Amino acid sequence: MTTDVSLSPITGPSAWRGDELAGSTEWIYVLGDAEREELEAVGRRFVEDDPDLRTVVAESYPLSAARGMIEECARQMDRGRGFVLVRGLRTEEYGDTLAGAIFFLMGLHLGTPMEQNQLGNVLDHVIATSNKTLDDPGALPSRVRDRLPFHSDSSDVVALMCLRAAKDGGASSLVSGTTIYNEILRRRPDLAPLLFEPWHWDWRGQDPDALSDTYVSPICSYVDGIFSTYAGSSMIFSAQKYPGVPPLTDAQIELLHLYDEIAQEPGLALDMDFQPGDVQWLLNYAALHSRTGYVDWPEPERRRHLLRLWLRRDVGRPLVEGFGKNVVKARGSDAERKPLEGGSFRIAEAVVPNMDWGN
Repeated sequence: MTTDVSLSPITGPSAWRGDELAGSTEWIYVLGDAEREELEAVGRRFVEDDPDLRTVVAESYPLSAARGMIEECARQMDRGRGFVLVRGLRTEEYGDTLAGAIFFLMGLHLGTPMEQNQLGNVLDHVIATSNKTLDDPGALPSRVRDRLPFHSDSSDVVALMCLRAAKDGGASSLVSGTTIYNEILRRRPDLAPLLFEPWHWDWRGQDPDALSDTYVSPICSYVDGIFSTYAGSSMIFSAQKYPGVPPLTDAQIELLHLYDEIAQEPGLALDMDFQPGDVQWLLNYAALHSRTGYVDWPEPERRRHLLRLWLRRDVGRPLVEGFGKNVVKARGSDAERKPLEGGSFRIAEAVVPNMDWGN
């Protein structure tokens, strides 16, 4: 295994620009009738069986008609652009429980669900639970309405299913980590090597029940010719408040600001308006994600609501040791750690958000 830092531009399908993709639909997979009907049928059986989400496996719910869709999602994440949007589920017709079952089943066929909090939940929610903003101490990004900075989540794959869209705004924004790196290398080759050095990240700010204040990871990995990204400057800056974290150097601060400036430049990001039933699959190592700020519906039952999965995808992707938020566990991987009480591990209860979480 070779881990030489790449100081040459990275080429390939992961080096895309949003303004080049926005006029096409090549990144959208529209389900055919047979695929949708099979997913709905298998999803209904999943709801009837009511398995424990911590132990259920894909082999118990095989797919045939929808197998091609699963394979295309895997291909795009592993060797393509790094993301795909699946469209065509009729979630408004059959409600959140069946929608969540279909979403979870698709996830099982693409990886192993990961715990998303200290409750042990493997299905989580992106929904505003208060009127807090990101400036408020302790506010969780998944539970506010602000525009989010571009960042990576704590898994190999992050997936979102739209149950209900916002009244206005709330578009999902993606930007290629490869393209950002290439731009930094072109403009400031003197700063680019810092991306491969270790950085301290705010763990407590991402999860109030975290086991430690921070964790350490580089922003970029280049192993055996495979380039990967793990970014989110807000979590690096906020880690500075903890004792024992070394202060950022002037060069590091300059690099973080440059990274964010490039990510926000017109034309780089791809904005997609979520429709009910849309499912977005994203490889965290290929692209960063964000969302635009949004206005919610006044009625609680119409509030913008996304389901979220984090997956471990065991396909042998080479990464430098300790890359990403490797402190997060796959479900059942730590038998000695007892989750906090209050987790939801059956699909009917798991699709109902805990409205106190993040308040």
